[in-house]
Amino acid sequence: MFLEKINSPLDIKKLAVSDLKTLSDETRAALINKISKAGGHIGPNLGMVEVTVAMHYVFDSPTDKIVFDVSHQCYPHKILTGRKAAFTDEAHFHDVTGYTNPAESEHDHFIVGHTSTSVSLALGLAKARDLKKSGENIIAVIGDGSLSGGEALEALDYAGEYAGNLIIIANDNDQSIAENHGGLYKSLRELRESNGTAANNIFKSLGLDYRYLDDGHDTEKLVALFESVKNIDHPIVLHIHTIKGKGLPFAEKDREAWHAGGPFNAADGSRPSNGDGDTTLFESLTNLLDTNERAVVLNAATAMGFGFVGEIREKYARRGQFVDVGIAEENAVAMASGVAKNGGVPVFATFAPFFQRVYDQMSHDVALNSNPAVFIVMSPGVGGMNSNTHTALCDIQMFAHIPNIVYLAPATKEEFVQMFRFATTQKKNPVIIRVPGQFPVSGIADTTDYSLVKNKVEQKGSGVAIIAVGVMVPMAVEVAKIASEKSGKKITVINARFLNALDEELLESLKKDHRLIITIEDGLLMGGYGQTVASFYGNSDMKVVNHGISRAFHTDFDAAQLLAQHGMSAELLAKEAMRFLGK
Repeated sequence: MFLEKINSPLDIKKLAVSDLKTLSDETRAALINKISKAGGHIGPNLGMVEVTVAMHYVFDSPTDKIVFDVSHQCYPHKILTGRKAAFTDEAHFHDVTGYTNPAESEHDHFIVGHTSTSVSLALGLAKARDLKKSGENIIAVIGDGSLSGGEALEALDYAGEYAGNLIIIANDNDQSIAENHGGLYKSLRELRESNGTAANNIFKSLGLDYRYLDDGHDTEKLVALFESVKNIDHPIVLHIHTIKGKGLPFAEKDREAWHAGGPFNAADGSRPSNGDGDTTLFESLTNLLDTNERAVVLNAATAMGFGFVGEIREKYARRGQFVDVGIAEENAVAMASGVAKNGGVPVFATFAPFFQRVYDQMSHDVALNSNPAVFIVMSPGVGGMNSNTHTALCDIQMFAHIPNIVYLAPATKEEFVQMFRFATTQKKNPVIIRVPGQFPVSGIADTTDYSLVKNKVEQKGSGVAIIAVGVMVPMAVEVAKIASEKSGKKITVINARFLNALDEELLESLKKDHRLIITIEDGLLMGGYGQTVASFYGNSDMKVVNHGISRAFHTDFDAAQLLAQHGMSAELLAKEAMRFLGK
């Protein structure tokens, strides 16, 4: 056993090169131990074991600085840099995060959870090194899927004229989250098939030195490659072919399904049943494509999030009605604007955190031109991803204020269906719709005309009104029920529905018989919907109390607990309302 004696990269250097294969096997076993029991990123980490072992054997971390793109392939790195207990001992599984984190180790240089960043970050480290006149190696690790991102391409372009040490390890497993898309990948395929000798070489065309290794799981060849470029005086790309999911046959075979996920049986890949997921979005998208030949769904490598997997994707792609642009959200949003301008019906859908990359395109390319494209923000708010690297709490702040955009927040499945129908048939505005992971079902068809900014009064009362955003409406209804039972008084419950504008007529009418407005939303408080309501009432006698999430990078939280910590539970809100009612 070698791994039990590895507490830092210095311990790896004590081994013979011939021992590194065994260390890799032990590292992979530790990795499988953790991810099979606790879940996490599976395929990316399994494919990077040997590369990581060899990197730490040759380079001198943390003096030599290694930057992982996305960092969802950093588990082997964590195992080898003093954190192996978090993978071998179940009691310590939660001692580390799923991404690089400088608070955990001096071997981590950035908190990173988004794609296409490593080369830019590494260039910054290299520039500071040059200014300090120190001599460390700077290594950027980037996967082939991440190469399609705009930031990565911009960084590679600049690296082509940079004149100092920069080692870019391009980990090529011929896979993004889903399959790769784009002309770049034709070049990578030609390079793999020609053992790196193809004339069509995107890296060389950008002015970068280049070397290729076909077997990225041969530790001796990896060590030789890394030693040959250590302390190099110019940028170089090491194009290394690896196998995503290496070591688990089912993960190697179905690379998309095993990109990430929860616990599983390491022997056969079986997983506990999580029940049937919500198919509302999937059904709306497929119905649109099946009934409107001018409709197209655009995505950026996350189509499995709305059920477009395997044959489903292929079916609509053959019909020209599904486009995956790879990890390139900016391109997808601008394309959607172009499709809408030329008479098509585009719908771009991805998870809330990834919309952070498209602010300029949403503002300039879409909204400024008033092109009626449709955007689906999946899993926003506290019910979405709960990592500080994948924050889903600020979508309202990003987009609700942009002129021309209609931003809708359905509270039920039925409302979403009607909002989607409105969005894909109107021709006046770009429309964004928030889509939670699971929709409440009311059983009552929605026939609302969403061309008019009208909130829905779920219950009419007096004294106190609660205005709720989207998935917070059921909580507001429960608050009203508790308040009625304990005080004998009915309070008003309002479903906001619109985030880009206020129903001023309704808000004005509340002044007649209400004295307190409580707003609740599942995203950040600062700059959110509630503060817009408070601004409306600013010069009146109406008291407004806003509830939302505090301005911080919240991480690893339980949604209900985080809401309660910010005053949002049925019991806490009912007490607040009853205090005002005098009960």
